[in-house]
Amino acid sequence: MSKDREFYLRRLHSLLGIVPIGLFLIVHFLVNYSATNGSEAFNTASGFMEKIPFLPIVEWVIIYIPLMFHAFYGVYIAFTAKPNLNRFGTTRNWFFMLQRISGIFLVIFIAWHIFQTRLQKTLHGTEIDYDLMADVVSNPGMLAFYIVGILAATFHLSNGIWSFLISWGLIQSPKSQKVTTYITMIIFVLLSVVGVLAILAFR
Repeated sequence: MSKDREFYLRRLHSLLGIVPIGLFLIVHFLVNYSATNGSEAFNTASGFMEKIPFLPIVEWVIIYIPLMFHAFYGVYIAFTAKPNLNRFGTTRNWFFMLQRISGIFLVIFIAWHIFQTRLQKTLHGTEIDYDLMADVVSNPGMLAFYIVGILAATFHLSNGIWSFLISWGLIQSPKSQKVTTYITMIIFVLLSVVGVLAILAFR
C-alpha cells in the first residue's frame, strides 16, 4: 500500500471512528440509559428510534458501512502498527496497545450484539425492547460480556478522540497532548458510568 493511500485511509478511519460511529455510540448509550427509569421509558425511547424514516437505509449508510470499514481497517492497523516509544512514552504506548486489543474485542462483541438484537428482528420479527435485553443479560456470563464490551467501547472511543486529534494535527505540543489525555480519560469514565448503569438497569 502506497504511503499516500495509507495516509488518507488512516485519516478516514479516525474520522469515521468519531463521526458517525462515536456519535451513534453516545446516542445508543443514552437510549439504553433510559432503562434506568423503567421498562416503559426504554421501550418509548427505543420505539422512537425504530420510527426513524428510511431506517434500514439510515442504518447502512450511517452505521453499518462506516462501522465495517472502521473495524476491518482497524484490525489491519492492529496487526501492522508498532508502538512509538521514542515519541509518546510508556503511558501512551500502553494506551496504544489497549486501543488495538479493545478494537479487536469490539469486532467480536458488536457482531454478537447485532446478532442478538437487529438480526433477531430481521429474521424472526423479535421486538428490540426491554424484555429482550433483560433476557439477554439475565445470564451472569452474558452480563459480564456486555460490561466488558461497554468498557472496551468507551475506552476505544475516548482514546480514539486523542488519536483523531493527533492524526488531524489538532494537538501537537507535548503539553496539549498530555492535557487532552486527561480530558479523554474523563470522557471514558463518564461514558463508562452511563453505559454500565444502563446495562445493569435491565437486571
